[in-house]
Amino acid sequence: MTHATSRRAFLQRASVLSMAGAAAPWALNLAAMSEAAAATATDYKALVCVFLYGGNDYANTLVPYDPPSYNAYYGMRKDVAYLRSELDPFKLDPTLALPDSRQYALAPALGPLLKLFATDKKLGVLLNVGTLTRPTSKSDFTSTSPDLPPKLFSHNDQQSYWQSAARPEGASSGWGGRMGDKMLGGNVGSSVFTCVNVTGNAVFLSGQNAVQYQVSSSGPVALAAGPGKPLFGSQNCSDALLKLITSGRSQVLEKAYNAVTDRALKSGAVLGSALAAGPVISTAFAADNPLAVQLKMVAKMISTADTLNVKRQVFFVAMGGFDTHDGLKADHPPLLAAVADAMAAFQAAMVELKVDNQVTAFTASDFGRTLTANDGSDHGWGSMHFMLGGAVKGGRFYGQAPLVANNGDDDVGQGRLLPSTSVDQYAATLGKWFGVSDTDLLDVLPNLKNWDLSKRNLGFV
Repeated sequence: MTHATSRRAFLQRASVLSMAGAAAPWALNLAAMSEAAAATATDYKALVCVFLYGGNDYANTLVPYDPPSYNAYYGMRKDVAYLRSELDPFKLDPTLALPDSRQYALAPALGPLLKLFATDKKLGVLLNVGTLTRPTSKSDFTSTSPDLPPKLFSHNDQQSYWQSAARPEGASSGWGGRMGDKMLGGNVGSSVFTCVNVTGNAVFLSGQNAVQYQVSSSGPVALAAGPGKPLFGSQNCSDALLKLITSGRSQVLEKAYNAVTDRALKSGAVLGSALAAGPVISTAFAADNPLAVQLKMVAKMISTADTLNVKRQVFFVAMGGFDTHDGLKADHPPLLAAVADAMAAFQAAMVELKVDNQVTAFTASDFGRTLTANDGSDHGWGSMHFMLGGAVKGGRFYGQAPLVANNGDDDVGQGRLLPSTSVDQYAATLGKWFGVSDTDLLDVLPNLKNWDLSKRNLGFV
């Protein structure tokens, strides 16, 4: 193994460490990255992944509304189903009608998104998307094809496969990070801010060169010791620690570790100053909504893009609680309300900052859930997701509306949807808008080559 390879592997894994009892993303999730990359850009664009951990229940998010589909939906989950009269105000009337008179309604808790779909045309809906390695039929599934994604219906593995578009648990890079790799050249001097995580750590933002920069919902996570911040009551101790973790070293891994730490401290100071001097965002974000608080920080960072001299950024925010094996009727609506309120506020902030055409947010989750349900629903596969932003060709459905049935043509039993659209196609459409070339998309998304060229771009941006 070469020194360069050893160093890169060390940097990518350094986030598992901690120091002096303090949170360490300020130092350890940054790479001493090369500014060289395959693509550059002169304009600004950002992708924002909103990940719903636990596997969101698709049928009580985007609810079948046309009478035949609704009746099938109600018959399979009457204990947790919405009444059709509850759905009437939230029926979606797309600019392009679905085949066979199919209709959907938003769950009532998603009401804040209705105007964004119906009037503003900034919200699009993607039907039945999930992890695939290639186009897959039901006969492929029943024949236990070796080309199926590994470890279906497993939380950790499907989270990893969704975020990496390549591997189950243990993946070392994600498609957001790999897109960041391709765009580092446009962020000259500021490549450290290419991939930003506001919720902790996720494989989605890890690239081969780009390594996620972690911030808290209030800004950079600072070193617990430093000038004016005595460690254990001693400034000398604080100064000694700072010297220990930033001074040059002769051993290759120590040298890399300290170089990253030094760069992280300096980057944190730069970001802190930029945020302090940035514009005041008047859009209200609910302080008791964790997802809204994360998206507010994303909005604040986007407002500093010119100051930081960044042209391309990928952000990751998340919330949990979607593993609704029971209590679906009581627990799911507040979760959806938090998502809708946070995303609507974020879109309003992008409009306020006059960058809504340059920022695209999108939802993702481990998997969908079963259509069959009593007090809750089980792990599934395909699901429904939302794309939001000024560049989104909203007010429309994308993908294919699945048949509402148990073990029907579009599911593999219990209403577990067999995805008709892949995460790779979803990601490729976003990546193309982001500025990743067709050739580079094949590197970012290794399974994309298995889809016909004409089907790789879903056209929602």
